[in-house]
Amino acid sequence: MDDDRIRIRPMTPADCDRVAEIRVGGWQSAYQSLVPQSYLDAMNVAQDAERRRAYLAQTDGSVVDLVAELAGEVVGWACHGPYRDGEVHTEDAELYAIYVDSGRYGAGVGHALLQESLRRCTAAGHARMLLWVLRDNARARRFYERAGFLADGAEEPFEVEGVEVPEVRYARELPVA
Repeated sequence: MDDDRIRIRPMTPADCDRVAEIRVGGWQSAYQSLVPQSYLDAMNVAQDAERRRAYLAQTDGSVVDLVAELAGEVVGWACHGPYRDGEVHTEDAELYAIYVDSGRYGAGVGHALLQESLRRCTAAGHARMLLWVLRDNARARRFYERAGFLADGAEEPFEVEGVEVPEVRYARELPVA
């Protein structure tokens, strides 16, 4: 097997510790100065991993968790499923999260995860994929724009420790399967 090849596969409970490291590390690096530092400092890898394991144990399969491996090491994670409009799921797909080990930025890991999520959502018959990104996260916004996503004008804040953090919604039409 070529060690330089990124392999995308479904996440398993055994991946939860590594995925939690990547997710928490992603928050702590990408969202520094965008969300309260006290929130970032309080993030706990072990608790995050336990939440992921509990979620995997009771999921109904509508949400898809994928990991990216490079040379046998998990280096990224993405999660997608039905678009959530409040408590209602729509016919569109939503990319809920995508995180890459900070040491692997620029290596194509995020691109590979996003392409596999897009492929799976297209195959499932979704017409669009939507996602939310922090308004001030310029790096992530450029990443999604390069992948064909466009801000559609929707903006909503979410609250972190009493601070409103604005998010913007991006959309991309998917080809007919």
